[in-house]
Amino acid sequence: MKIMSWNVRGLGRAEKRRRVRQVIQDRKVDVLLLQETKKSSVDEMFVRSVWPWERMAFMAVDSDGSAGGLLSIWNTEVFQLKECCGHRNFLLLSGVTLNSFECVFLNVYGPNDVSKRAELWATFGNIRTSFHRPWCMGGDFNVIRNIEDRRGCARRDRGMVEFNNFIDQMELVEIPLLGRRFTWCNSMAGERWSKIDRFLLDVVWLEKFRFQMWGLPRVVSDHCPLLLMEDERNWGPRPFRFLNAWTLHPDSNGKIDHLIGDGNVHAD
Repeated sequence: MKIMSWNVRGLGRAEKRRRVRQVIQDRKVDVLLLQETKKSSVDEMFVRSVWPWERMAFMAVDSDGSAGGLLSIWNTEVFQLKECCGHRNFLLLSGVTLNSFECVFLNVYGPNDVSKRAELWATFGNIRTSFHRPWCMGGDFNVIRNIEDRRGCARRDRGMVEFNNFIDQMELVEIPLLGRRFTWCNSMAGERWSKIDRFLLDVVWLEKFRFQMWGLPRVVSDHCPLLLMEDERNWGPRPFRFLNAWTLHPDSNGKIDHLIGDGNVHAD
């Protein structure tokens, strides 16, 4: 499974949608969480200008004028929707993957205002009891967790404390970011850098999937796309190291020599 979260900062231009579509196709994305579409209405034709695969379903939250807007798209061969709910700052999809894993996807766009973010965290706590399947939250949370998540940040503030408390209370795990340190930059000159985009998962996800999260290059937005994907490499059996000195232990009783003779281990 491959899940992408991306604050695209508007999808009004056809050329921009083509470039977004190309990234999705190249990365073979199964579930897509887009923030800041800046679209007051979304129909199937518009979604197909972004989504490269024939099989699809989608849910959207319209923008408020030219601000916000959420769009979640998924391959119906991978995920089947059972329930959903939407809000200006999130889009929740509850369903089952085709390997019978019941789960919840949340597409999140956090408010800039710290008080409104606290209200959003409280809302998530309230609806968790109604949607109790393992959560996968992806999006632009508009807040950092630690001072090292923002270049030049010198101290923890109220928003950081409340966000970390929310993550702890919800018992979520953040997937480490590979490929880059920050997810947002205010300009091509790179004057300000922050890590405000992320995935937060229920630990049950990590028991089912060997996920890694990659920060991809910024191409059409000041936010980089985040790709949550399984590590499909087969590393083979874990190598075993043996020290000849172990045979000198009085409790070995020749058992180690027998294993070496059978070829089960290799001595150094």
